[in-house]
Amino acid sequence: MSENRKKELQVAAIENGTAIDHIPSEQLFKVAQLIGLNKTKNRITIGNNLESKKMGSKGVIKIADKFFEEDEINRIAVVAPNVVLNIIRDYEVVEKKYVSLPDELVDIVKCNNPKCITNNEPMHTQFHVIDKGMGIIKCRYCERKINKEDIIIK
Repeated sequence: MSENRKKELQVAAIENGTAIDHIPSEQLFKVAQLIGLNKTKNRITIGNNLESKKMGSKGVIKIADKFFEEDEINRIAVVAPNVVLNIIRDYEVVEKKYVSLPDELVDIVKCNNPKCITNNEPMHTQFHVIDKGMGIIKCRYCERKINKEDIIIK
């Protein structure tokens, strides 16, 4: 990485790990909670309300020596679709993963219908994503539709 580029960084570089970029500023702390940053021993750098050409302002989370599994990425996608995961090795981005809602969410979201079987029996929830742009999901069991702003993460 060039010396000029290092001076441009708004958030400190990490040697190995993951940078979650393009998080909507208002969702940054929700993402941090979802991925359990309060429980990790890894070095974490958080930047919020950073200038973004695409978004106006954005949040960034950098986690040293952490690489996310698919289920963790899907949890992030529920509250912050369209973020970018930058996989970093030896201070260089070696891979970019563009996060989007999957077609199905299994045991990530709680059904907000109190009469749904998933709230009354020990079983996994299952939701079909019926509109990725609007973030609308539908419970497989009771068929209740839930809008993005009403989603409850397990």
